[in-house]
Amino acid sequence: MSVEDKHLDVLQNIEFAIMQVYQERPDLIDAEVMTAIESLIRVYSAEAQGRSGASRPIRGISAQVATQVKAICELRLGRTSISDETDQPLDEQMTPKTVTEIVDCLKRIQSSIKLWTNKGGRQGYLNFIKQFFQSQ
Repeated sequence: MSVEDKHLDVLQNIEFAIMQVYQERPDLIDAEVMTAIESLIRVYSAEAQGRSGASRPIRGISAQVATQVKAICELRLGRTSISDETDQPLDEQMTPKTVTEIVDCLKRIQSSIKLWTNKGGRQGYLNFIKQFFQSQ
């Protein structure tokens, strides 16, 4: 079973976080998203192996992407929660994912970035996922 089949919801959550940054910063390019994703892969892979997750600090817009995506990863790991306006938890129905599952999802996003950047240029990946988040 593919990562898409097992964890489509997580992939969509991660891409939504990426798209939020892209909407705020239309100058975002795929390489900056790749930097953020690769940084998170290193952090979570180290954690899965019981090592320290320290990595090189990233700056600028890549750091903003990494912060947004990490928040989603932490939510999906069950480490944080979100509430609506009535302070009712929205994530009670979510089954927490393992760190290995999160790494698999990040690696799938990484391969998608490579594919769509090669096909569409500097913003190929961003323009590809944008179509799934446009208003109806």
